[in-house]
Formats: sequence, structure tokens, C-alpha cells
Amino acid sequence: MAGWLNLEGKGALVVGGGGLGGATARSLAEAGARTVVVDRDEGALEAVAQAAADSGAELATLHADVSTPDACRAVVARCVDMVGTPRAFLHAVGRNDRRPVLELGDDDWEAILRLNLSTAWWLGQEVGRRMVAEGAGRIVFVSSVSALLAHPDHAPYAASKGGINQMMRVMAREWAPHGVTVNAVGPGYIETDLTRAYLDRDGHREALESLVPAGRLGAPEEIADAATFLLSDRAGFVTGQCLYVDGGRTLV
Repeated sequence: MAGWLNLEGKGALVVGGGGLGGATARSLAEAGARTVVVDRDEGALEAVAQAAADSGAELATLHADVSTPDACRAVVARCVDMVGTPRAFLHAVGRNDRRPVLELGDDDWEAILRLNLSTAWWLGQEVGRRMVAEGAGRIVFVSSVSALLAHPDHAPYAASKGGINQMMRVMAREWAPHGVTVNAVGPGYIETDLTRAYLDRDGHREALESLVPAGRLGAPEEIADAATFLLSDRAGFVTGQCLYVDGGRTLV
């Protein structure tokens, strides 16, 4: 499989080491990419590095906070120092605030948009600048079914994911002539360490499973498989798309 993807020896940058980002970082490393994973949580970095080692792969970790434009650019520059201009980049940074619109303040809105969408812009722009200069690259952003579905108590999160989808499409349009593809993966309801506590209370797991035609929640590895494909040479003619990995949730 690793040879089929043609990622061997190529630099890869993953920003966001928990859950879906960590699973994709491991997948890229197992495919032979020289992978750097970035997170502000040192525990998450240690966990993803250990998981990669347990599967016989290696990846490098970088402890950093990407909440400002300068910090994002510094992270990309540091990655270039470590593995060269990345040929694959995944943005997997984000969080939700599950409260109704009328309970959210200005700071709540701005915090979600900054973390989920602005960091995608700052990092994507800087990585894209370098990929365009070299004439090759693959970029994937983690979106969500919330970009399409009107879930209650998700307004800033949904807005950020819808913004990611349209930002991704414009980047794809502008950079396609330069050999750079830009896509997104849209996870459905996925069980991760971050979502497990929410799923395990008040019947949330059962309620969400009932909305999925496949009848179950997804696993991080299923998102990682889709992202790894889009970050590989095999997806060279795929750009401007959001691939929903959701067990059919967006069908109903």
C-alpha cells in the first residue's frame, strides 16, 4: 500500500496531533512520508509518536501554538528546516462549543473562528506559497458534516467548517495550474478521545448512531485513510473537493 501511494521519503506536515490529525500522521508515517506533527499539547504529541513507533514507523514532533499568523508561519518554516518543503499538508485543528446561538458572546464566536478557520488560512497560505513555488503539493483540511447540516448548538463551528470548504475551493482553483491540489475531508460522527466523554453521557451515542445510515460511529483511522489518499500522488487529478466520510449521514 505504501508504494501505491508514492509517499516514501516525501515531507509531510500535520498540524493537530490529537484524534483525526494523529491518526493521519501515523498513516502518513507508515506510508514512508517524513512526517512532522505539530500540537500545543505535549501529551498528544507523545501519544502519536508512541503509536507510530508501535507500528514500526517514525515521525517527528513539534510543540507549538498556532493561534497567531506569525506562529503559523514559524511552524511552516521549522518544518521546512526539518524535512524540506512539505509535499503533503493536513490541517486538523479545531474545536466546538455546543451552546445555542443566543448563549454565545462575541468572544466565543471569535475564538472558534480564529482557531478553526483563521489558522487554516494562515497555515494553508504559507504552505501553499512554498508548494506553488516548487510546482507540487497536496493540501487537505479537516472539514465536517456540519458544513452542510444545520445542527443546533453548532453555529460558530458550522460557520468555520463551511468557510473552510469555500476557502479550500478557491485555493484549489488558484493553485491547480501550479501542480498543487487542495481538498478537504468531512468527517461524520467519529469517536475519538476528545468526543468519548460527550458520547458516553445523556444518550448522545445512541442518538447520533440513529442518524447514520451505516448504524454506527466512525473511527479516526477511517478519516486517516481518506486523508492519506488525498495527500498522495494517487489523488493528483482530485482538487477542490470535500470528501465526506460519514457512513451516509449527509444522505438523510
